[in-house]
Amino acid sequence: MKRSTFISGTSLAAGAFFLPDIRAMAADDPVHSARIPPFLREGDTIAITSPAGYIRNEEIMPAVARLQDWGFRVRIGDTVGKRDCSFGGSDAERAMDLQVLMDDPSVKAILCARGGYGITRIIDRLDLRRFREKPKWLIGFSDITALHLHLTHEHPVASIHSKMCNSFPENWEMAEPVVRETILSIRDVLTGKKMSYEVPSDIANRTGRGTGMLVGGNLSVIQTCMGTGSEIRTKDRILFLEEVGEYLYSIDRMMTNLQRAGKLDGLHGLIIGGFNRIKADDPGEEFGRTVAEIVMEKTAGHSYPVCFNFPVGHQRNNFALKCGVVHDLLVGPDTVRLVER
Repeated sequence: MKRSTFISGTSLAAGAFFLPDIRAMAADDPVHSARIPPFLREGDTIAITSPAGYIRNEEIMPAVARLQDWGFRVRIGDTVGKRDCSFGGSDAERAMDLQVLMDDPSVKAILCARGGYGITRIIDRLDLRRFREKPKWLIGFSDITALHLHLTHEHPVASIHSKMCNSFPENWEMAEPVVRETILSIRDVLTGKKMSYEVPSDIANRTGRGTGMLVGGNLSVIQTCMGTGSEIRTKDRILFLEEVGEYLYSIDRMMTNLQRAGKLDGLHGLIIGGFNRIKADDPGEEFGRTVAEIVMEKTAGHSYPVCFNFPVGHQRNNFALKCGVVHDLLVGPDTVRLVER
C-alpha cells in the first residue's frame, strides 16, 4: 500500500457490566457463534480506512491518539483524506484499500473512519476468501451494517457494531462519561472481554428470554441488502435495529418489508435501539403510530422478547456489540439484560 502511514504507540462501563450467569435459560438451544477473530494484544496494529463517506485526516486524529493510548499501533489507509464527491475516494480506491487491509496479516483489526454511504457500491468487489481463513475484527456501524451482514451470511465471521473515528471526542478528559464509556467498550471487545449490558425496562417491552446469534444494525441498510448476497438471516437469531432521520411511515414501510420477507418470524429476540431525529409528518397527514406501536404491530402473534431504547444507534450511548456472537437476552419487568455467552 503506497500511501499507508504507520503511527506507533505503545470494566465495562457504567450501564455495561458483568451480570450473573443466565446461560442456563437456553442451554440446549442449537445456537452457534460465527468464527471469532483473534483478540488484540498490546503492540498489535489497527488500520483505519474510509470505505464509505469522505473524512479529513485531522478528523481521525482523536481516534488515533486513543488507540495509541490503549497500546496499539495505527495504520492509516489510503482512503483517509481522499475524496470523490461524498465518498472517501472512488469505488475502486475504497475497495482496494479495504481489500489490502483485510488481506494483510500484520493488521489485526480494521476501524472504519465513518459511515455515510458507499459500502454497498463496493461490497461485491471484495474477495473474502483469505479474510475468512484468517479473520480480523471489522468495526463500524450505520452504513457499515452492510459489511456486518455480508460477514455473517456465508461462513460467518464475527464483527463489531460500534462507533467509528468520527465519534471519538477531541478532548478525552472533557468528554461526557457516556461518550468515554462507549469508546472504551470498543477496547473491551477488541481485548477479549465478554460483554454484558443491563438497562431499565421500557413500558412498551414484551418480556421473555431467548438465546441466539446477534445480528442487525441500521434498518434502512438492512432493507437495502434484501435480495442480495448480503441479505440478513434472522431465523433463530436475536435481531437488533436502529435508525435515524426517517419519517414514521418510512419506518413502518421498512418494518412491513421485514415482516413480509419473513425476517420477523422465528426470532429468538428483538432489540430496538435508538430511532432518532424522526422527521415531522406533513400537517394533516400524520402517520399516527409511534415506533413502539409499529414494531409491536409487526411482531403481533410472536412470543419472543422485544425491548426498546437499547443503547445502540446514532446517539451518544452507542455501545459496542459483537455481531455474529451468541448472546442471551432477558427482558424482565424491571431490567433488560444482554449477555454474551
